[in-house]
Amino acid sequence: MCGISGWVSYDRDLTTEHSTLAAMNATMALRGPDADGIWLDTHAALAHRRLAVIDIDGGAQPMTVTHDGRTLLATTYSGEIYNYRELRAELAARGHRFTTASDTEVALRAYLEWGEDLTTRLNGMYAFALWDPRREELLLVRDRMGIKPLYYYPTGDGVLFGSEPKAILAHPLARAVVDAEGLAEILSFVKTPGHAVYRGMRELRPGHTLRVRRGALTERRYWSLEAREHTDDLATTVRHVRELLDDIVERQLVADVPLCTLLSGGLDSSALTALAAGRLARSGKGPVRSFAVDFVGQTENFRPDALRATPDGPYAHALAEHVAADHRDVMLSTADLTDRDNRDAVLIARDLPIGIGEGDTSLYLLFKAIREQTTVALSGESADEVFGGYAWFHDPEAVAEETFPWLWALQRGFAGEGAALAPTSLLAPDLLTKIDVPGHQQSQYQQALTEVPRLPGESGLERRMREISHFHLTRFVQLLLDRKDRASMATGLEVRVPFCDHRLVEYVFNAPWAMKTFDGREKSLLRAATRDVLPDVVADRVKSPYPSTQDPRYAEVLRVDLATLLADRTARVHDLLDLPTATEAVSSASGSDLRTAAETALALDTWLRTHDATLEL
Repeated sequence: MCGISGWVSYDRDLTTEHSTLAAMNATMALRGPDADGIWLDTHAALAHRRLAVIDIDGGAQPMTVTHDGRTLLATTYSGEIYNYRELRAELAARGHRFTTASDTEVALRAYLEWGEDLTTRLNGMYAFALWDPRREELLLVRDRMGIKPLYYYPTGDGVLFGSEPKAILAHPLARAVVDAEGLAEILSFVKTPGHAVYRGMRELRPGHTLRVRRGALTERRYWSLEAREHTDDLATTVRHVRELLDDIVERQLVADVPLCTLLSGGLDSSALTALAAGRLARSGKGPVRSFAVDFVGQTENFRPDALRATPDGPYAHALAEHVAADHRDVMLSTADLTDRDNRDAVLIARDLPIGIGEGDTSLYLLFKAIREQTTVALSGESADEVFGGYAWFHDPEAVAEETFPWLWALQRGFAGEGAALAPTSLLAPDLLTKIDVPGHQQSQYQQALTEVPRLPGESGLERRMREISHFHLTRFVQLLLDRKDRASMATGLEVRVPFCDHRLVEYVFNAPWAMKTFDGREKSLLRAATRDVLPDVVADRVKSPYPSTQDPRYAEVLRVDLATLLADRTARVHDLLDLPTATEAVSSASGSDLRTAAETALALDTWLRTHDATLEL
């Protein structure tokens, strides 16, 4: 995993722009702590920060292919190609001669062999740029599920690009301007494909390429979910899911650096850890290493709530003991979660005040602790989206509601007498009217409906559940993948997400909903496919989201921080707040009721303070 950035300009000589590229590259230092490089050509400049995972000695970037002293192709590449060994063998049989053992060179030579069609042959998570000096063309490529981020910013004579917005914003041609639509996107909890929030910037959509030619930028879709008739019976389906998982885990265990799994004790992470343990044991490389996050005193004092019926700790330990994992808990204190430097680091990594408050801080601190001992981690992220794990998948009211189901769940949690303050409760009413978050959410919902593929004659519950599955696989999962990428790469940790393998996603997407819930529960297919490697107590555990601290002192620290912010008359966020309402909430609302609204206000303040963003509403 790495950080990339670059600049194409057809009206300038970029060989004189080393300092500009160095500034862009410096913003990616945390993504690539092991090495850096810059490659300059007349009309293209590529920069790279490397986190060395495969071919430690030979994979330096930017990387080129030359012939007779002439550069044929150059790349700056981030990610992993999990089938690079097979592709390498095929390309070698076609006459290509490799000088490294890296998957980066495979991508280069695959383009020389197949052109843009290389995208149909890659299995992995990746975002990369290819510059062809012969044609003076740039190709940007992003993986099918959007695991790895890639942004671009059209200019008058070319384009800027980078793994994160901060790389682009380091260039003097780009400005950190956010308009009303961008602010609505920030506050909507809806990930609009392609929307980058900052005016003029775009995010390359998952499964898309962008070709840059003199005078033209062309975005092309090379992959999307398709509706196909599922002809396998239940037993065959369960068996095929297991076969896919076995192959996926085997491929994603390949690394030339220490590797581990993230283990919460839930079905998803436990299944991955158990499968990884079995594969490592069979190859003589065990035991599997696993890590879990927990909060000081939480297991002993756990209180069940509407989302979490049980603490993670006992289940993670049960699975670790079952597979003889080398397991470690990362214990976090309330002081860790409320530390301003930690909270600022998370927002700086995200570039935007989008997130889930202390859930993002704890994830960042978990990854920071893991990175001290390992370089690569396998995560169970996206299994809920693939297999239908969230409670709202199974709530008839949520399914019937004409909105994204997670918004229904969120709104219900902040509705009614005695409910907690909603995230936007402290914002100024005229601001909320201007940006119209509900209108933005509904507009995006209607757009999402038009993108759902359907089978002829599909109706009723099956039709609706295909829609809901598609929403999660194209929008909701993007929120979580962004969160995981930024938190992990801010610590120099590569996180792999096996459940995002496109073969698994395509297959399960088309399995009938009745089959996905055949045992009357969430994630029926995953449970059936992996039960043999799990203890019953873990296999039968009810879905529990990512853990959140229950220490009331956390919310009280937020109250103090918010009061301090309200007293600071120089704070730019005051222009966005309903100051009387916020002041009243600080003095009268309970800590638990104030918590989410306070996190939103404090995050907006940190963003305005650290990114010098300009609001043009």
